[in-house]
Amino acid sequence: MANEKIMRIGIIGCGGIANSHAKAYAANTTCEVVACCDIVPGRAKAFAEKHGFVNAKTDYKDHADMLADKSLKLDAVSVCTYNRQHVPCAKAALEAGVHVLLEKPLCVDMDEAIDLYKTVKKTGLVLSIGFQPRFDQNMQDICDIVASGELGKIYYIQTGGGRRQGIPVGNEMSFIRDDTAGIGALADIGCYSLDMVLRAVGYPKPLTVSGYMSDYFGKDPEFFFNRADKEEVAKNFGVDDFGAGFIRLEGDIILDFRISWAMHMDTPGDTIILGTKGGLRIPSTNCWNGSIGGPMTIYKTVAGKCMEMKVPLAAASNPAGPSLWDKKIGTFLDACRNGTEAPVPIDQIIYNQAIIYGIVESAKRGEEIKLDFSDIEKL
Repeated sequence: MANEKIMRIGIIGCGGIANSHAKAYAANTTCEVVACCDIVPGRAKAFAEKHGFVNAKTDYKDHADMLADKSLKLDAVSVCTYNRQHVPCAKAALEAGVHVLLEKPLCVDMDEAIDLYKTVKKTGLVLSIGFQPRFDQNMQDICDIVASGELGKIYYIQTGGGRRQGIPVGNEMSFIRDDTAGIGALADIGCYSLDMVLRAVGYPKPLTVSGYMSDYFGKDPEFFFNRADKEEVAKNFGVDDFGAGFIRLEGDIILDFRISWAMHMDTPGDTIILGTKGGLRIPSTNCWNGSIGGPMTIYKTVAGKCMEMKVPLAAASNPAGPSLWDKKIGTFLDACRNGTEAPVPIDQIIYNQAIIYGIVESAKRGEEIKLDFSDIEKL
């Protein structure tokens, strides 16, 4: 460790999620945050002071201004902006020769996703997407169960989750405005539940999508009854608060997906993975938190008898040990330093994004759509 390179880090966007990045960077002895920027005047300076980044420069008007400062000698950046600025900031950093940890979702528009994919391949730099639930041991167990072959060939997956009352309004409403977020529940928490199952089955390519979206709750002022500005919130709501999709995946797998920020139900259902030799039930959580709601169950037929086997929940992380966020930051820094594959590579997450895009487009058109990856398959 004594000879390990101290990575020089910049943070682009100093709002809510950036605080989790900052804490994990501060706890990692192999890096130093040397710059922070935000388009809101004064926010970056206050953010750096809050997290004790005493040597960090903050006098930048935007990400381009920070990336142009060669005196920083940046190795990597975290992009923690609102959704519609993810790709512009990440692409600019890659083109400046800087590795990128990009918060989820990957982006809003599929053309942007393909453009960013091409930039990653062109630069050869690390771009990792912020899916910290991957480092939860229970998520690893799901992958291991499927990989073991005990379920046989997977042919059907039901997944999703969500919240009964969980629209993330905040003070600036950046999560619910179309001009900043672009997509709501589908991108905010839907991307996690998609990653949980797609990763377990090897991230097969999505072929077709039939999707549905609604915004009944977000557009209703009475849903925000405890806010004095409820009329203004409903007026600004421009994304989905519920989404669902029926997706055909390569390998003859069907994915039945639904996600919610608001609904009159505690959960839209457990995650179910059906195979020719067995099935796996993954309990949902009352409020999607990137993990699972209880012990999993494997269903098998043995000697003609129906059997059920409980899979105990993995023990909670040692409070004194690394958190999921510490692992997310640590593995990203290791990949940058060693030139290895991104912990959460765009090669996989572009399929995740394509499903979200497909649901949005299908809902708008009122018909099933085919997904086209020809632009990246020839790279």
